[in-house]
Amino acid sequence: MKTTDLFAKKPVLSFEVFPPKRTNPVETIYETLDSLRKLNPDFISVTYGAGGSENCKATTEIASKIKNEYGIESVAHLPCIGLTKDDVISLLGGFKRAGIDNILALRGDIPEGGRPAGDFEHASDLISFIKEKEEFKDFNVVAACYPEGHTESENILTDIRSLKTKVDAGADHLITQLFFDNDCFYRFKERALLAGIHLPVEAGIMPVTNKKQIERMVSLCGVSLPSKFTAMMERYEHNPEAMRDAGIAYAVDQIVDLIARGVDGIHLYTMNNPYVASKIHEAVYRLLAA
Repeated sequence: MKTTDLFAKKPVLSFEVFPPKRTNPVETIYETLDSLRKLNPDFISVTYGAGGSENCKATTEIASKIKNEYGIESVAHLPCIGLTKDDVISLLGGFKRAGIDNILALRGDIPEGGRPAGDFEHASDLISFIKEKEEFKDFNVVAACYPEGHTESENILTDIRSLKTKVDAGADHLITQLFFDNDCFYRFKERALLAGIHLPVEAGIMPVTNKKQIERMVSLCGVSLPSKFTAMMERYEHNPEAMRDAGIAYAVDQIVDLIARGVDGIHLYTMNNPYVASKIHEAVYRLLAA
């Protein structure tokens, strides 16, 4: 099933997981997935980080098992930085043979040493390539979007134009980068609509459970932190259990507001933490069906 079809009846709830580190066996993720499957998500996406072909193997294996053994739709991440067209053909062929129908097309992060050689400069180039290939055009292609703009964009209008390029290239639905200020999301949606972007947009929500996690996210993503969020961090940063519970409560508050305002879906960045995901699910799942 294509994830785009899931939006027809109700707001979608999906999860993101990541493969274990290369030093750990891939089987370590399945205990997490055994817990997440009980929450009946509409789909689960699987990241593709550093590690070349071995990492792709893990992503493919996990995404395939989610769909074919757990009976949950899956999305395989595919960053194109440093890849040739032949590389992408090989990877897409592997996804197709594994029964994976949905791809999250990304550029990927530029390494510290600089951009490696490859055939794709932007995620939109990858999307166009997939949609133009007869054997791969039936893939459902998900694309990323940035409520506060990509850190490399000159400004928010430039970023919206880049997003429109992805949409025109053939993206089927969108997932946002994490954000902690819902007003940023609502302003983004208004700008996207004015630009002629009418695809389903899932709001990416990351429950923050420790200070180090948020410091890393701010450094990588450049997200803004509302005063009530920073007050929460300052109040509970030295109490791990309270920080976890406060982070869950903050995420739930975001989600309740988003659902009330008619969001297309919620994409929960679980950080492979089924306890946190289950607490959030418990608080909001009835609202998603209301």
